[in-house]
Amino acid sequence: MADSLPSLAFLGAGSMGGAILQGVIASGIDVEGGITATNRTAEKASALVGLEGVTSVALEEQPAGNKDAAASARIIIVGVKPAMVPDLLREIAPDLRTDAIVVSVAAGVTLATFAEGLGAEARVIRAMPNTPATVGKAVTGLAAGAAASADDVAVVRRLFELVGSVVEVPEDMIDALGTISGSGPAYVFLLIEELTKAAIGKGFDEADARLMAEQTFIGATALLDASGENPAELRRRVTSPKGTTERAIAVLQDAHLDNVFTEATDAALARSRELAAGA
Repeated sequence: MADSLPSLAFLGAGSMGGAILQGVIASGIDVEGGITATNRTAEKASALVGLEGVTSVALEEQPAGNKDAAASARIIIVGVKPAMVPDLLREIAPDLRTDAIVVSVAAGVTLATFAEGLGAEARVIRAMPNTPATVGKAVTGLAAGAAASADDVAVVRRLFELVGSVVEVPEDMIDALGTISGSGPAYVFLLIEELTKAAIGKGFDEADARLMAEQTFIGATALLDASGENPAELRRRVTSPKGTTERAIAVLQDAHLDNVFTEATDAALARSRELAAGA
């Protein structure tokens, strides 16, 4: 794995862009040519001032900041709100380097939108990270546009591997990926909420109930990660024949969790398609 990245520009270094930026810095990787990050306000830009190797730009003070940042960087990460993307693309298109790779983390914005704004020859990769990027544990889906080369994808993959794991998919699978890893943290948090409520119902105070539920999830996933085992195998090891866990698992399986998760992710996918159609 190479120990450097080419110059980076984060256009809209908000929550997701900012998480990726922080991951790059925390990794200690060398960024040849440095990092530029833009935000609309001086207040938001001030949060990034002083980070090593980062030039933080407030657009209210430097109106040409996005154009200048895009012109200077090999990899441009577009992290503005989805509705702002078309205008931003038109703004930066004349200034892009010939070897520029444009990466979108704007939810729901298609590669076709980027081709319209930048031209069909532009190298564009669509990325869908999830919120654990903020702690270096993301799952990021990558879908490459037609003009992006294997080398382009490799360098962008290296960038996102600094904040977690990467799955490469065709664009028509990006929305489905979003129903699993994109929305997935919320499913886990909901399960923790409900297990906490069950503990409170059995007489534990809220602090102890939270500790038991939360740390059990954290510990179980850490064990899964460390062991390299299949989760079904780890479940079997906890589930002694004719024991208490077996009885509890039977109740959960009788609730048809397989159908529940299929229906939930199907519903998320249907909503994603509605949003893409402007509904």
